[in-house]
This record gives sequence, structure tokens and C-alpha cells, in this order.
Amino acid sequence: MSLKSLYFAAVAGVFVIGGVLWLWGQPLICTCGEVKLWVGSVFDSGNSQHIADWYTMSHILHGVLIALIGRLAFPRVRFEWLFLTAIVTGVGWEIVEHTDFVLDAFRATTINQGYTGDSVLNAVADYIWMMGGFFAASAMRTVFVLIVVLGLELTAAISARDSLVLSTIMLVYPIEGIEDWQQDINPNKTE
Repeated sequence: MSLKSLYFAAVAGVFVIGGVLWLWGQPLICTCGEVKLWVGSVFDSGNSQHIADWYTMSHILHGVLIALIGRLAFPRVRFEWLFLTAIVTGVGWEIVEHTDFVLDAFRATTINQGYTGDSVLNAVADYIWMMGGFFAASAMRTVFVLIVVLGLELTAAISARDSLVLSTIMLVYPIEGIEDWQQDINPNKTE
């Protein structure tokens, strides 16, 4: 397995994600007709529709964790196998995330109860951000990777009241106190 073939596979992943989601009816870009670099509110209708948002941090973290876990738990595994793991899990998650089962779970238990899935642009960007996280963490010393993990999680949790850890908790074992805290900043909240 050469790095050249893996780079080709990584690029092919963009087309697989884009093609599958488009065939499943996800919009190519935000239905608002605009393309924005950043959407700063998890309650904005453009969230998960543009290039980056607070959930971008969890996708970066996905890539970072593959590199970190590979380094710590499987130190003899070659870079190429970790890169392949990043490709497969990145493409796999972007597709699985848009199944009815996962969309229903997100709507039922997470901060974004009206979530209908990502635009194709956002899903592809999420995959690319994940790859960026993987490559950055692969090049960094372990202590700095751990600081990045902590920084990404805390920044997202404090600023957007959601993060990879919080989303996972709310999907696996929803906690009313977390939901109340998350919804406390929701401008669309009805009491």
C-alpha cells in the first residue's frame, strides 16, 4: 500500500461522500443559496450547511484521535494503516451520519432537534477538516496533540455548548441537565 494510492483513496472519498449524499437528496449547498466559510451558532439555519461551524471541531478531533490512538495504543502500526483508517472512518461516518437511524437519534437527543443532515458541501468539508486534524496530529508531539484535544473540546463546549464528548453522551445516554444547559442559549426555544 503506497502513500500515492492512499492519497488517491482520500480524494476518492470526497466523491463517494458527495455522490452518496447527493443521491440521498441532501442539498449540494445551503438551501439559502449562499456559501459561507463560518456559521457561528449551532441554532442558525445555516449550521451544518456551509464550510465550517462549531461541529467542525469534532471532525478535526476525529482525525486527531485516530493519529493519537494509533500512536499510543498501536505504536508499531505504520502511518499508511492509520491514514487508511482515517479515510475509511471519515467516509463511513459522513455516510452513516445521514441514515434515518442516526438522523432520528440526533433529532431526539441532541442540541439540534431540527437537524436534517449536512449539505454535500458541509459533509465534504467535514471530511477534509478531519483529514487536516489527522495530518496535523501525525506531525505533532503527543503532549501537543493532547493539548489540541482538550482545547477543541473545551472551546466547543464553552462557546457552542456542544462538543464531541457532549454529543456522544447525549446520543448514548441522554442527560436532562445537559440538555437544559444546551437549550438555555437557544434563541428559538419555546417555553
